[in-house]
Amino acid sequence: MIIYNVTVNIDESIHEEWLNWIKNHIALVLATGHFTEAKLTKVLIEEEMGGTTYSIQYRAKSRTDLEDYYNNHADALRQDGLKRFADKMLAFRTELEVIDEFSVSFN
Repeated sequence: MIIYNVTVNIDESIHEEWLNWIKNHIALVLATGHFTEAKLTKVLIEEEMGGTTYSIQYRAKSRTDLEDYYNNHADALRQDGLKRFADKMLAFRTELEVIDEFSVSFN
């Protein structure tokens, strides 16, 4: 399992507009069929540069699914955000490989 993580810092002047937009954007990314789920989370630190930071984590079943997303969908989907928000958002991407998962069961 691969987690494709996108961390984005959003300028306060576009915060609400971006938050509405990203929820639709996540649905479009999932609609490509390359991911099984996504989580939108707020990063709970105060940024020196200001703004609000979010992390969007997409789960892909395999490296092949992620590569197919990159090759067939990523550029077009990224361009929409860049056109809308240009210099008001800063994003970086990381890839994480899930080694194992643990949970607690309360019975």
